[in-house]
Amino acid sequence: MAHDIARREVRDGGVAGRLLDSSAKLSYDPMVEVDWETPLDTDFHGASPEWSTLYGTAYWDELTDAQRKELTRQEAASVASTGIWFEMILQQMILRDVYAKDPTSETVQWALTEIADECRHSIMFARGAKKLRAPAYRPRRLVVEMGRAFKTLAFGEAAYAAILVAEEVLDVMQRDWMRDERVVPFVRTINNIHVVEESRHMKFARDETRKRLAKAGWLRRQVQALVVAVSSYIIVSSMVNTKVYANAGLDRDRAVREAKANEHHKAMLRSSCAGLMEFLASARLLTKPALVFYKRANLI
Repeated sequence: MAHDIARREVRDGGVAGRLLDSSAKLSYDPMVEVDWETPLDTDFHGASPEWSTLYGTAYWDELTDAQRKELTRQEAASVASTGIWFEMILQQMILRDVYAKDPTSETVQWALTEIADECRHSIMFARGAKKLRAPAYRPRRLVVEMGRAFKTLAFGEAAYAAILVAEEVLDVMQRDWMRDERVVPFVRTINNIHVVEESRHMKFARDETRKRLAKAGWLRRQVQALVVAVSSYIIVSSMVNTKVYANAGLDRDRAVREAKANEHHKAMLRSSCAGLMEFLASARLLTKPALVFYKRANLI
């Protein structure tokens, strides 16, 4: 019996233990690492232009260089604001998951480390959006209330797989931004910090999703697959608030129409999610009902 318990502890804490070691060796303090003092240089974009929701449209071709840069700054701020919203959901789900579990275990200690990371990231994103001269973009009221329900009711693999979806989409996007010299330097630093630290979070989410699904029956897998897919659709469709267009000085109605029909942006989203979809397929979470929502979100 004691031998079985020891083996289980090694198995359960293995990934968490390695992530704790990695975090101790490579973590950042955004308040120190990011240049908050230098005034915003409007000669730079806020994100790689190719990731703009209007890139590749007729409207984009009509914009001046200054308008394009302002639009990408507003879009980057919107993505940051959506990130804060979801990170708050994430923190609550993780806390609920480890509540009353053994705090001496590496798994719980890693969970608390991840929450600490997310707190720093949220503050970093908030300061970054403010420096980009953007307002606090918030999801629609219905989406906020759906998020409230999700963070309260989601459990097990649904919680961790949804975390993975949100972070994977951001990861590919931000890897492009952090390497792009057209992007304002402080945003590149923010993206670099987030990419490095979120890579650990994604490893943990993948491991937890696999473990939680190991003994899941057909019905549970079907229900959880749909919950994850619906959550993914809501998260991705909320990333760029339609108010960014008016705040960038554009015709909001026209911009919304062209953004919705923008095949280039849809292709960018699909390419960013290729690895994620492969993982979800291996976990048998790409059910027929779930695929409907992934296709609506342009993730597949």
